[in-house]
Amino acid sequence: MAETNALFQRSHILKRDTALATAAIYQSMFGLEDGTIPATFQVIYMTGWKEHSSQQKPKRRGSATVSFGDIRKQFGSNQD
Repeated sequence: MAETNALFQRSHILKRDTALATAAIYQSMFGLEDGTIPATFQVIYMTGWKEHSSQQKPKRRGSATVSFGDIRKQFGSNQD
C-alpha cells in the first residue's frame, strides 16, 4: 500500500491476469459469505536525519512524549 520501490530497473507493470489471480486467491482464503473481504493494515511514519550546522538543533535527550517501547508494545513487536 503506497510503498516506494527504489529499484531503478524494476518492472513497472502489474499484469491484469496477475492482479485477478491474486484477488481470487485472497477472496478464497479470507472472503466472507456476503462477498466482502475484510482487510486491515498499519501505517507507520518514521523520519531520520543527520545533524548539519544549518539545521535546527535536536531536542534534548529524554524530551520525547512517546517512547519507542510504547510503540513496540502497541504494534505487537516481540523484539527486545
